Amino acid sequence: MSAANLYEVIRAPRVSEKTARLQEVSNQYVFEVAQTATKSDVKAAVEKVFGVKVEAVNVVNVKGKAKAFRQRMGRRGNSRKAYVTLAEGQSIDVMTVSA
Repeated sequence: MSAANLYEVIRAPRVSEKTARLQEVSNQYVFEVAQTATKSDVKAAVEKVFGVKVEAVNVVNVKGKAKAFRQRMGRRGNSRKAYVTLAEGQSIDVMTVSA
């Protein structure tokens, strides 16, 4: 997998209160990934980009919300998130990650 493909698979880290809690409690990190990315693609990309050992990957499809904008109904785009569990003692500093 080339470096360009790695950054197409992993689009950006998701940073929120929920993801910060997951990092503290269960050493899980959340990334926004490509719609076509598989678990093995995400695992390989995270291991190569960050140099860590990945134990498990869970992938979730997020449906876009229907929203009104100036009396017209629109729809936000669908997205895909990956919950990546790292091996014991491994960590990623998501605040310094530039995607």
